[in-house]
Amino acid sequence: MPSFAFSRQPESVAAAWFSSRAGQVLLESEQDVLQVALSQRAGLASLWLGPQAALAPTDVDELPLLRLSSDAWPLLQGDVRCTLPLPLATESCATVIVQHVEIQGSASQQLLDECARVLIPGGRLWLLALNPFAPYRLRWRGSGLGAREPVTWRRRLRGAGLLPDSLTRGLGPSWAELPDGRLQDGVGLRAAYLLRAEKRQLPLTPMRARPLLRWAPGGAA
Repeated sequence: MPSFAFSRQPESVAAAWFSSRAGQVLLESEQDVLQVALSQRAGLASLWLGPQAALAPTDVDELPLLRLSSDAWPLLQGDVRCTLPLPLATESCATVIVQHVEIQGSASQQLLDECARVLIPGGRLWLLALNPFAPYRLRWRGSGLGAREPVTWRRRLRGAGLLPDSLTRGLGPSWAELPDGRLQDGVGLRAAYLLRAEKRQLPLTPMRARPLLRWAPGGAA
C-alpha cells in the first residue's frame, strides 16, 4: 500500500500522539490484524478509517481499498476528500476497518451507521480501540485521546445494526514500548483491543431508513 499523499491539516494533540514513539509502537502491533482483515475478502472492496500516522500494510497494494484519515474531522481525507455520507455505494464493501478513530458524541454513532451502510450482508467491521484499563494509558495521558470499554462500542455497533463477536481480543504492549501483535482472549491489560462485528441480512434492531447512495463517476467527493 502506498503512503498517504494528501496535504496535511493541523493535527490535534490526540492525532499527533500516534506519530510519537509510543503511538507508533501500538500501531505497529496492530499490523498483523490489518493484514488478516484485508486478506480475508481479497478482491472485494474495503474501507480503512484511522489516524494518518498509522503504518499502512505493505503487501496489499493491489486490493481495492479506500483509505481515509479522520485526523481533521469532520473532513475525511486520503484517497479522496469528503465528509459524511461516505462516497461509497450502499453495500459495496466486504471489509471496513475502524482503527482508533477519535470522534466524540453522536458523530461516532453516525460514522458507524455509515460503515454499516456500505458493508455487504455478511461483511465485517474490524474495530481497534484503546483499552482504558491498560497501564499503557499513562503514555497517552494528556493527549486528549479517549478510551472506552468494549461494552460501549458493542452498544454502538448494535445501534448501527451490526452483530458484535462475543469475544474481545486484547493486543499491543501492556507497558513497555515494544510492539506486541499477539492476540489474547479478553482485553486484559493490553494497550488496545479488537472487536469485530458482522452485518447480517436482517438488522438486530429496527433501523431508521437510510438513503441508498450510488457512486456517480465524476461526481464531487
